[in-house]
Amino acid sequence: MAAEAEVLDELHRLRARVPQLTGALAASVDGLVLAQDTPGVEPEGLAALTAAALGVALRVADATGRGDFRELLLRGEHGYVATYAAGPSAVLTLLAGDRTNVGRLHLEGRRSGTRIGELVEAAAETQPAPAARPTPKTALAPRTRTARTARTVPGPTGESR
Repeated sequence: MAAEAEVLDELHRLRARVPQLTGALAASVDGLVLAQDTPGVEPEGLAALTAAALGVALRVADATGRGDFRELLLRGEHGYVATYAAGPSAVLTLLAGDRTNVGRLHLEGRRSGTRIGELVEAAAETQPAPAARPTPKTALAPRTRTARTARTVPGPTGESR
């Protein structure tokens, strides 16, 4: 991804603004890591779990008429996991300690989610469309049966066709 360095810079700035953050990850909505700063946490696994949680959150929001997904907050015994929309194709997941000011977490997470969404969308707009894969010439040529390749297949009455 062209914006990976810029997204990683945003994650570092976010961690500087919110010292209680223990990790930050930007991922595509289908669970691919875009950039990460998650010491002690396996980023690919977290990205995949984020995508799964996002899928459930989208369904819950839709079923309850709450509109488009904005954020998801999980509070565990040892802290928080917060996921924020980052444009239409990415999400931001933050890991924070149990003494985190949740209001500050939301404020900064939302700002960074917006910024990361802008970076990802700008990168997607500047990337050229993938080139069509060349087709082998044999696939383009009409297939003809020759005596060597023709097979005898018994018909329904037992005669060969």
